[in-house]
Amino acid sequence: MRLTGRTGITITAIAAGLALPAPAVLASAAAGRTAATATVAADAAASLAGTPAFRAGNPAGHAYLPRAARAVSTAHPAHVIGHGTAASCTSRAVVAAVAAGGVITFRCGPKPVTIVMRATAKIRNTSRRVVIDGGGLVTLSGAGRRRILYMDTCDPAQVWTTSHCQDQSRPQLTVQNITFADGNSAGRHYDGGGGGAIFARGGTLTVVHSVFSGNRCDATGPDLGGAAIRALSEYRGRPVDVSDSTFTGGRCSNGGALSSIGVSWDVLNSVFRGNRAIGRGANPARSGTPGGGSGGAIYTDGDAYTVRVAGTLMTGNKAREGGGALFYVSDNRTGTLRIVHSVLRRNPSEGFWTKGYPGIFFLGRGRPVVIGSKLS
Repeated sequence: MRLTGRTGITITAIAAGLALPAPAVLASAAAGRTAATATVAADAAASLAGTPAFRAGNPAGHAYLPRAARAVSTAHPAHVIGHGTAASCTSRAVVAAVAAGGVITFRCGPKPVTIVMRATAKIRNTSRRVVIDGGGLVTLSGAGRRRILYMDTCDPAQVWTTSHCQDQSRPQLTVQNITFADGNSAGRHYDGGGGGAIFARGGTLTVVHSVFSGNRCDATGPDLGGAAIRALSEYRGRPVDVSDSTFTGGRCSNGGALSSIGVSWDVLNSVFRGNRAIGRGANPARSGTPGGGSGGAIYTDGDAYTVRVAGTLMTGNKAREGGGALFYVSDNRTGTLRIVHSVLRRNPSEGFWTKGYPGIFFLGRGRPVVIGSKLS
């Protein structure tokens, strides 16, 4: 499955159902996209007024953001962390607010502030909704020692609230306008491990206009991953929505940024740069190896699930095994992958990839659908 010959493939036309050396392509027209995108951009600008230094996402991305992928109102917070100074914004306050749930904002002064987490902030499953909004000024740091944020509806320690923890509607977690840096989940293997910045099982997860930088998880293992985010068991198969966000410098066995099993994703107007899948031996692990090394930026596995990447830039990511940018496997071959108005360039795979799709390894239904995108 090695790529031979062509690079710099620009996708512009449709060839459904044909076995072609280049990707199958669809042409699309998004009616009303310009007006809708302008509205979303205006909403985002208003929510970050006064924080010009904070930059997240792909400014060249113009994918329409559905309501589920947009920032939510924080006009009436349940908890405000800090009293107007950086010193008043503490790890203890973050942990307490997250455990209590509701809408959480920060008042740490007018300058950017980094809060070094002394413990992982854990969401209680009795919370209906948890919104964490950093206002474009707040960084939560794991200091290279610990995972930053944890949600698991099947963890009794966070209270079992239903008899079907693997498929429940709550908590509904949204993180927006915030940076997660130097999280590290290495050695934390409950429910499979991974998720150096955020581990989220059950309920729903939405990420809006946020930055993930320098996060880590275990360096080896055949099916764990997600240096930034590990997601499992989303409610009724709803996708994790990631919009206007940036992922850089992540390192993990698989999925240098994102990873999941059986979870769908909508990744919109985002940037993935310089992430690495550093495991060795793939999945299942080759004899004599610890396994891993696939999905330099994104690693997904499962059965009937979907991944859509739109308006997104993926560059300089790398996999020691397969899928320098993106690794996608649908075990029962029912799942689909769509790459829409995106650029994937210079995402090397040291081991294997799917011919005609630089940076991608794909096993699913048919071929990946690539629309108006450049793969090289």
